[in-house]
Amino acid sequence: MSKGGFQNVRGTRDFYPDELRQREWLFDHFRAVASRFAFEQVDAPMLEPAELFIRKAGEEIVDQLYHFELHDRHLALRPEFTPSLARMVQARAGGLRLPLRWFSIPQCWRYERMTRGRKREHYQWNMDIWGEPSVTAEAELISACFQLFDAVGLDRQHVTLKVNSRALVEEALRAGPLRDRPEAFAPLCVIIDKIAKIGPDAVTDQLTDAGGLVRLTPGAAADVIAMLGATHLDDAAQHAPKGSEPLAEIRRLFDLLDAYGVADSVCFDAATVRGLAYYTGIVFEAFDTEGTLRSICGGGRYDRLLETLGGPPLPAAGFGMGDVVLSELLADKGLLPNLPLAIDAVVFALEEAERPAAVRLAERLRREGQRVDLVLGLPRLKRVMADADKSGAARVWLIGPDEAARGVATVRDLASGEQREEKLTS
Repeated sequence: MSKGGFQNVRGTRDFYPDELRQREWLFDHFRAVASRFAFEQVDAPMLEPAELFIRKAGEEIVDQLYHFELHDRHLALRPEFTPSLARMVQARAGGLRLPLRWFSIPQCWRYERMTRGRKREHYQWNMDIWGEPSVTAEAELISACFQLFDAVGLDRQHVTLKVNSRALVEEALRAGPLRDRPEAFAPLCVIIDKIAKIGPDAVTDQLTDAGGLVRLTPGAAADVIAMLGATHLDDAAQHAPKGSEPLAEIRRLFDLLDAYGVADSVCFDAATVRGLAYYTGIVFEAFDTEGTLRSICGGGRYDRLLETLGGPPLPAAGFGMGDVVLSELLADKGLLPNLPLAIDAVVFALEEAERPAAVRLAERLRREGQRVDLVLGLPRLKRVMADADKSGAARVWLIGPDEAARGVATVRDLASGEQREEKLTS
């Protein structure tokens, strides 16, 4: 224990009432956008079998697990929600009406190095579509991201979304450097996902590491780095074979995004591959246009995830949007609202003898659906009025000896300053 008493665990957050109101404001926008797209909300336990999250592609997320053994079971706090979602789908495979349109707002845990916009726990808005194999799913999900940005006041010049196809990258690599080593593709994506963070030289070192999972030659690594530099789809198309389905797929995606009205805020970026091994097709990430924060959201297609858990083949696509980065960006732009408590009425008995009448009045107003603060002690009237004004209360009901004797309360409207009397019984 520190000298000042117990503190929250480093990398976690306490939410005081004003901060929790801001968090719920954001969550309400998550729910509202998901509802407009006809998604249903789901949730799952925060604690899962650790094996659900452990994969062997060298992902950082595996090293960041909060995990422990208890009663001969290896358990972990979820670092992401998608594997839990896959477990839920698998549990009812065959009995679900497809396509599924599910969303969630889970709390996730990762023991990672903290930077601005990065905590060790965060909430994440997930939207996932299961059972739809075409890019109509990805287009719908990307549109939902932009509807959320619009809803919270982020203009299109504040956010850009980068899109790529891991299937397109894989197609090119398997025709070249990975022709005889397809198993190296997933760990290769984990490495090249770091290129914006650690730079091309460090990525090259990892790609050519003789003790690593990829083990490219220096020439092959240079080819990969050059391919990742493509920022136009036509440039990437030069690496694709004739009749490439992934290329046709991503072109169709851009056509659909144009119909949604968001194509101008989406750009192709060959270096966007996402660091999770289970992605199989279209991948995307959103960033603030000034480049001062980590990605706001990311997602894509993960058609084979259910099979890796022993379930039947089922196409799927989804994204996750973290609350920490989004809140940082909203704060930078002055878009986080200052939300008062928003009380409808404050009821105050000026003396203890009038408390029963004040209690009965407060209970009546609460049954009518009003949010009522019943003053519990006997502070000065000046303090009661100041607190009521600060809390955003609409009205103050005052009951003193004279009011109680006449069976009325003095009602003061704090916005207009007008004052009237109302009977205590109705």
